[in-house]
Amino acid sequence: MKILYPQLDVTIIDSLNKRINFLQLLAQELDLDGVHFYHGRAEDFAQDKNFRAQFDVVTARAVARMQVLSELTIPYLKVGGKLLALKASNAPEELLEAKNALNLLFSKVEDNLSYALTNGDPRYITVVEKKKETPNKYPRKAGMPNKRPL
Repeated sequence: MKILYPQLDVTIIDSLNKRINFLQLLAQELDLDGVHFYHGRAEDFAQDKNFRAQFDVVTARAVARMQVLSELTIPYLKVGGKLLALKASNAPEELLEAKNALNLLFSKVEDNLSYALTNGDPRYITVVEKKKETPNKYPRKAGMPNKRPL
């Protein structure tokens, strides 16, 4: 995204330091400014006031099913902010499973855009808007969203 939209200020959080180091090197090689890298778990950074409710847009690669992904990402959004979730062909089913999670997180699906990869495989970009502040108890401690999805 940063390459396509150089005016964006981008924050990247990843639990794998190896990936962070690679992305930092890549950003240096491409001379990209305004890219900030943090090594750690999404659950931890989302409870930090410097990150919680600070972003207009959050996106994530294929991290988890929607009900887990929403708990890990929505706390980062400002009210009115958008989650752009890149999802595979089972996105419609995931949205049904995520209904309770999205309600608990005061968020609503705005759109579920379908497209196809060059090989014909279906994909979706699910757009979720944060309607109200996320309750402080979310996200739960590391591992809990996966073990006991909302």
